[in-house]
Amino acid sequence: MTETSETYGWSAVLNRRYGAPVLLVCLGVWLHAADGLIVATMMPSIVFDIGGAPYVAWTVGLYEIGSIVAGASSGLIALRRGVRLPMIAAAIVFSLGCLISMCAPNMPILLVGRLIQGIGGGGLTALSFVATAVLFPAQLTARVMATMSVLWGASAFMGPMIGGVFVTYADWRYGFGFFAVQSAGLAVWILWGIHFEERAPKAVVAKIPLRRLALLSLGVLAITWAGLHVTPVRTPALVVLGLGLLGVFLWLDRNSGDDRLLPSVPLSLRDRVGAAGMLNLCLSMATMGLPTYGPLLLAMIHGTPPIVAGYVLAAVSIAWTVAAISVAGLAERHDPKMITLGFSIVVVSVAGMVWAVPNGPVWLVAVFAALEGLGFGMAWSFVIRRAKRLVHENEIERLSAAMPTIGRLGYALGAAWCGIWANAAGFALDNTAAQAAHVATVLFWACLPFAILGLIATLRFVSGRPL
Repeated sequence: MTETSETYGWSAVLNRRYGAPVLLVCLGVWLHAADGLIVATMMPSIVFDIGGAPYVAWTVGLYEIGSIVAGASSGLIALRRGVRLPMIAAAIVFSLGCLISMCAPNMPILLVGRLIQGIGGGGLTALSFVATAVLFPAQLTARVMATMSVLWGASAFMGPMIGGVFVTYADWRYGFGFFAVQSAGLAVWILWGIHFEERAPKAVVAKIPLRRLALLSLGVLAITWAGLHVTPVRTPALVVLGLGLLGVFLWLDRNSGDDRLLPSVPLSLRDRVGAAGMLNLCLSMATMGLPTYGPLLLAMIHGTPPIVAGYVLAAVSIAWTVAAISVAGLAERHDPKMITLGFSIVVVSVAGMVWAVPNGPVWLVAVFAALEGLGFGMAWSFVIRRAKRLVHENEIERLSAAMPTIGRLGYALGAAWCGIWANAAGFALDNTAAQAAHVATVLFWACLPFAILGLIATLRFVSGRPL
C-alpha cells in the first residue's frame, strides 16, 4: 500500500485528527436535510391542530427564502470570520427557529419559526460544504463529500420515521423540540468540545449583497402572498409584482461584476449555460406539489397515516441516492444521454401524479415519487459536470455555488405556485375526499407546464458538444 492510500484512505476520515470535523459537517447536513421530510410528515397534524391551511405553501416558501439568504451569505462570512463562529451562530439560529415553531399557537407564529429555521439550516448546510474545503486536505474531499451524501440519504429514511413517531405516539411539537436540542447541542460542542485547525480568515473586500437578496426575497414573498386570497385582480397583480422584483434582482446581479451571485446568463433558452439554470429552476418548481401538499392530500383523500405519507416523500431522496451512486462512474460521453433520459423520467413522474394522487392507490404515488428521484439521480451530477465544461473557467466556482441557489429559488417559487392553485381550487381542512381529489388534480396539472419547459431546456442544454 502506498503512503498516499494509507494517509488518505477511508481510515483517515475517522481518525483522531479528522473524525471530529467529519462529524461536524455531517451534523450540519443532517439537521437541514431531515428537517424538510420531518415537517412534511407532521404537517397534517400541525394544520389540523393550529389551522392555517391557506398558509401551507408558506411553510416551504419561507424556509427556502431563509435558506437562500443564508446560503448566499455564509461563504463570505466564513472567509471573514472562519468556520467556527458562523457555524455556532447558524446552529443557535436553527435551534431558536425550532423553539418558536414548537411553541407556536397559530400558523403565523409557526411561519416565523420556519423562516428562522431556514436561515439557520441554510447557513449550516452552506458552512458544512465550506468546511470541507478548509478543514480537510484536497485528497480527502471526495471521501468527506461521499460521507455527507450517505448521511443525506439516511436522513430521507430517518426523517419520516421520526416525524411519524412524534405524531403517532406524542405530539408534533416535540418533533421541533427534538431538533432544537440537537442544534443547541451542536453549538455547545463546536464552542467547547471540538478542536480543529482552519485557515486564517481572509481580508475580503466583497460585501454581502443585501439589496439583491432583499429583492429576491420580496419577489418570492409577493408570489407566495398571491396565493393567500385568490382573486382575479389581486393574484395576477402580485405575481407580476413578484416577477418584476425578481427581474430587477437578475438585472442588478448581472451588472455587479465580480460580486455576482449567479453566472452572467443564469436563465435562458438561448444559451446552454443559461439552459442549465432554466432546467434547474423549472424542474424544481414542477416537483413541489408532492412535498408541499402531498401528505395533507393523501390523508384527506386516502386516509394515509402520516408515517406512510412521509415515506412516500422519502422515496424521492432514497431513489435519488441509489441512482446517483449507480451511475457515478459513467464516462463523460454519456452525459447528454443520461441527462435527457433522467429528466424525461422526471416529467413522466410529474405527469403521473396528475392521476395517482387524486385516484390512488397510494403505492402508485410512491412509484411516481421514486421515478422522480431516479430521474434526478441519473441526471444531476452529469448536469454539473457538463455545465462546468461549458462555462468560462472564471465562472466555474460561481456556477457551482449558483446551482443550489437556483434550485432553492425553484423550490420556493414552486411552493408559491402550488399555493395559488390549491387555494384557487378550494383547498380547506373540511374538504371531502372528492373535493380534495379535485384540488390534487388542479394542483398537479398546474405543475406539468414547468416540467415540460424544463425538458425543453434540457434538450437545449445537451445540444452540441461541450466547448
